[in-house]
Amino acid sequence: MNAPSLTSRRRFLRQTAAASLALGLPTLIPASVLGAAAPSKRINVGFIGTGQHGTSWNLSRYLKFADARVLVVCDVDRDHMEFARDKVNEAYGNKDCAMAPDFRTVLARPDIDAVMISTPDHWHTLISVMAVRAGKDVQCEKPTLTIGEGKVLIDTVRTHKKVFQTSTEDRSVPVYHRMAELVRNGRIGKLQKIEVILPKQPATAGNPAPQPVPPELDYEMWLGPAPFAPYNRARVHFNFRWIQDYSGGIICDWGTHLFDTAQWANDTEQSGPVEVDGKGTYWEGGLYNTVKDYDVTYRYANGVIMTCQPGNPSIKFIGTTGWVGNRGWRAELEASSPEILKSVIGPGDLHLYTNPEGEHRDFLDCVKSRKDPYFPVEIGHRVATVCHLANLSIQLGRKLRWDPVAERFPDDAQANALLTRPMRKPWKLEA
Repeated sequence: MNAPSLTSRRRFLRQTAAASLALGLPTLIPASVLGAAAPSKRINVGFIGTGQHGTSWNLSRYLKFADARVLVVCDVDRDHMEFARDKVNEAYGNKDCAMAPDFRTVLARPDIDAVMISTPDHWHTLISVMAVRAGKDVQCEKPTLTIGEGKVLIDTVRTHKKVFQTSTEDRSVPVYHRMAELVRNGRIGKLQKIEVILPKQPATAGNPAPQPVPPELDYEMWLGPAPFAPYNRARVHFNFRWIQDYSGGIICDWGTHLFDTAQWANDTEQSGPVEVDGKGTYWEGGLYNTVKDYDVTYRYANGVIMTCQPGNPSIKFIGTTGWVGNRGWRAELEASSPEILKSVIGPGDLHLYTNPEGEHRDFLDCVKSRKDPYFPVEIGHRVATVCHLANLSIQLGRKLRWDPVAERFPDDAQANALLTRPMRKPWKLEA
């Protein structure tokens, strides 16, 4: 593995020692930080966040790979953590899997090469940054919580020369890879418009009445850097998505999937739109406060217009000589002509990088090769930015101009003030 610079190592040694003392944890320094040799072909992994998606999708995938070994699982919900531990032990036929209710214990272990982070969104960037600074490669669920967080994450990953995979499967799903290559290779002529449809939000606003915290949950740690709020079962686990303190609602959840295909096909995956005009409504009188209904229009510098509305999750690319897309998540590819559907991407055409075995296999391969995975940190940040731009335009109730180079709203102090959010003490995210 590539080790940080001597200055970075010294800084890390001081920070790790101080953090360990504050936590009452042993001061364990990762071998990679000390300049030790690269890990063996088997990659030791720690799982941080073992809820439904963390176990049924992420953990299940990792347990299939002979070159990965899950050594520890971590969750603030003891029931979730014990379920994940038992799943690991069953797969390996032993009782060796450790449990850690505090993710910092995982990061302090020198035998952990990489972490898989499947927490709520408000923890994604903070844990990722701390993991990278602790010498770990990171696969983390999407998205970031703010645009400012994403910029810190990029800087940290690149400074410490770590592998980071933004965790979605879309780039390995044949239908989305296929349509992006067709568009990028001009099979529909010059791209003019992209129509994105995301799912609708849940049908109820959630009961906000405070409830007793269940004994298996460390609720204070679940909240972490988010503002304090009384416990309610409709607030935690999957339902965090509908509360602004922890997530960006359906636009950030599903938008990270379909907007990525849009940016990929539009050749703007390292950039973004220059204008966003969003309209929408919010839940009222309940617990949930993310956007409920939405109608968003983006404009790119190349003239492409992208729209986003609720319905059956779908995407369509319209060009000067035809269109291509699908109706429904992972649905069959459709096009304006059989010729487009049958078109062959030949040796002289542009071939977009993917890994048919998925994001987990791709990440492990890149941990070994030290190359960027198919959804690296910059592209994950840019896709999350598209989502955040929609929410900010709806929140402010007006059209916003965006400079994707400076990553600022030109001459708009009110909008720029929303690029970051404060964290509840003692948690902080520093560049």
